Amino acid sequence: MRDVFLHNTLTRQVDKLSPLRPPRVGFYSCGPTVYHHAHIGNLRTYVFTDTVRRVLEYAGYTVDHVMNITDVGHMTTDEDEGEDKMAAAARREQRSPWEIAAHYTQLFLDDLRELNVLTPSVLCKATDHIAEMIALTERLLARGVAYRTPSAVYFDTAAFPGYGKLARLSLEGQEAGKRVEPNPDKKTPSDFALWKLNQPNHVMAWDSPWGRGYPGWHIECSAMSMRYLGETFDLHSGGIDHIPVHHENEIAQSEGATGVPLAVVWLHANFLNIGDTKISKSLGNVLLLADLRARGVSPMSFRYLCFTAKYRQPLVFTDTAIQAAQKVLNGLYDFVRYAPEEALTGEEPWVAPIREQFAEAVCNDLNLPQALAAVQELVREANRTGQPRVLGALFDFDRVLGLRFAEVRREVVDLPADVRAMAAEREAARKGRDFAAADRLRTEIGARGYLVEDTVEGVRVKRKDALQDGQ
Repeated sequence: MRDVFLHNTLTRQVDKLSPLRPPRVGFYSCGPTVYHHAHIGNLRTYVFTDTVRRVLEYAGYTVDHVMNITDVGHMTTDEDEGEDKMAAAARREQRSPWEIAAHYTQLFLDDLRELNVLTPSVLCKATDHIAEMIALTERLLARGVAYRTPSAVYFDTAAFPGYGKLARLSLEGQEAGKRVEPNPDKKTPSDFALWKLNQPNHVMAWDSPWGRGYPGWHIECSAMSMRYLGETFDLHSGGIDHIPVHHENEIAQSEGATGVPLAVVWLHANFLNIGDTKISKSLGNVLLLADLRARGVSPMSFRYLCFTAKYRQPLVFTDTAIQAAQKVLNGLYDFVRYAPEEALTGEEPWVAPIREQFAEAVCNDLNLPQALAAVQELVREANRTGQPRVLGALFDFDRVLGLRFAEVRREVVDLPADVRAMAAEREAARKGRDFAAADRLRTEIGARGYLVEDTVEGVRVKRKDALQDGQ
């Protein structure tokens, strides 16, 4: 088992991970509110979450990964004001909130599959855990850190001395800055709803000891994370926009109920920007994974792009950047496809230091740009020396990268040696702009019963009869 070091937002430093129950790591990551499509800015966060899990498993840990699906209770502002996003979406699309949730949950999961994001150990919906949220709210009332009003049961931030410790905000500073609009039912502007009441037009509602209503957004994550991981667990992740409100409130209500820390380490990924502006639905500058596909960009190229910046830094999306990522990735795919069979037997002695470079990079606060540099060095040295026995290392690295190298290799593993050699020669000709030679080789490959396809993931060669059989 290898040591892993992670930047802890709570301590503002890179800390060594010391699991509470080694070798198991309890990991909770904030999932989507399923009222609309996930855009590529959202998806950068889920690639980051997936990378956290993959690195921990690469280092030898067993990860209990829990992620929520918010299908009720997230207001149009994070401060519990405005309309429930699910209700707004239902009105927009003339469907029920339940239909909205099912539709966009499926689209979200489809995006994750395309990006090769591992399925969490537990994927939990808010609407399946109403009982846990009510029970947690009752505990908070019993401990005197919550109060009931006609509009909601609120958490009393002034009654929790540690409030603001994650974002390092003071209640006085928040009031002075008017972060939250005044609400006459609240004792303090920063108080937040645990359970909403007296909303007769809200379709999604449940009975509770305080009346019919529905949960606030923040209580959901606390109830579900503790349901599956216990009152204290190892890691909690999300986007940096969650720090000052959602995660601050999670800490307050969880620790207010239990008296113990919720998570030991808090991890946060930065934004994906277009120019100097983050991608955001509210700003109207969103791009979906489907938009990238329509531009001829593969989902794996976007995944690769996510690794070109450290997760705590903004990542700037441009057409130039995504095309460059796709070009580099396709080069790696070509190496994997056309490496000779001996590339999988044994390993060159000079590979060991590169393996160590990769491991050190990913275990040092997920330094994926440095890890990609190790991958490029591996392939470059194999090409320079003519010593190709490196695919074992490359496939091992892909346990973290998730770029599907082994799948790419399987596409050609059953091809006859002469067809594979011609495909490699044709790709070299195409890259050298010798299109006459490329066309000639395509025809020769076709004469042997194989079809050459130029795709966004590179060149694929398939048996013609396999295509007829629907494969």
